[in-house]
Amino acid sequence: MNAVAVTGLSVAAPNGLGTDNFWEATKNGVSGIGPVTRFDATPYPARLAGEVPGFVAADHLASRLLPQTDHMTRIALVTADWALDDAGVKPGDIDEFDMGVVTASSAGGYEFGQNELQALWSKGSQYVSAYQSFAWFYAVNSGQISIRHGMRGPSGVVVSDQAGGLDAIAHARRQIRKGSKLILSGGVDASICPWGWAAQLAGGRLSTVNDATTAFLPFDAAAGGHVSGEGGALLVLEDAQEAGRRGSHVYGEIAGYGSTFDLRTESGGSSGLERAVRVALADARVGADAVDVVFADAAAVPELDRAEAQAIGAVFGARGVPVTAPKTMTGRLNSGGAPLDVVAALLSIRDGVIPPTVNVTAAPELELDLVTQARAVPVRTALVLARGQGGFNSALVVRG
Repeated sequence: MNAVAVTGLSVAAPNGLGTDNFWEATKNGVSGIGPVTRFDATPYPARLAGEVPGFVAADHLASRLLPQTDHMTRIALVTADWALDDAGVKPGDIDEFDMGVVTASSAGGYEFGQNELQALWSKGSQYVSAYQSFAWFYAVNSGQISIRHGMRGPSGVVVSDQAGGLDAIAHARRQIRKGSKLILSGGVDASICPWGWAAQLAGGRLSTVNDATTAFLPFDAAAGGHVSGEGGALLVLEDAQEAGRRGSHVYGEIAGYGSTFDLRTESGGSSGLERAVRVALADARVGADAVDVVFADAAAVPELDRAEAQAIGAVFGARGVPVTAPKTMTGRLNSGGAPLDVVAALLSIRDGVIPPTVNVTAAPELELDLVTQARAVPVRTALVLARGQGGFNSALVVRG
């Protein structure tokens, strides 16, 4: 079976717009978490977020697209442009039916939907935009990107919360193996608006600490929930042989993937996350000793942190592998979070440096080798973990 190569990357993250800005900030431990500015969050218990800095949609998109798109779709469209440019793909290079788009989503276009509901309540149904019919929809990013770039091959959307970003990349890999030449994949989410905020608060996992340096502390004894963020990453996947023929630059290979769903606690079965890791390693045909770093899901919920540390320890041994959570600088980006970690993993492989987990002192009983300062080491293989609320577990192996 042919290898699936990553030939293009693009990032819109709270600590950097564009891949270079994100990576420079991430290596140096620069956080993008701060007070919410997209709406007045002072009446809410959680008032911090990771917002993408300096993004002005009108600078990048035609004016006709603005009335029909949510904030997240505007970010996704621009990020897709940059990813395809990074891969050196130009219109006409590849047949339109050989290219597709598979993204992840967790919430759809929340801000757009909120505005239309407000118009409905306050002014009447005749004031509701016809674009509401698709702008809120989970699949809208895949649809708008495929239309913009004439990508008419296999496309779709995966909805499994934070795990969805890895699930989408795995589905894109399947499509490449089935014969597609290029699939754009990853995730971009943005639901920092009153409606989206209320929904996230209802999940019970948002931190209500309003100090940016202590609000999001996964694996720390003081962990008390996460900070939410917006943005994500998109990647261009190609058949490795085709990429070679096209002369593409290759960042690395999507080498292995596993996904599971948590069993009921009373079943006494093994950890769903541990099983996902073992399936991913088997799929990549590597042992645990081949993995140079784990990019953790890092829920910052004490029982979930313990479960993740136990899964990592069961596979790699106590303090057996470096573990990092650069999302402590961005917040959890829902479906965009795991693709952002995949990008960080590929850049770690390229540059031989593991980015840090900031502000955290790992609880000793978790027995993790948590990377809290950037660590310069050779990185050949990385494992990325993600879990979605409701029991989703996914693991992805990338290697250089």
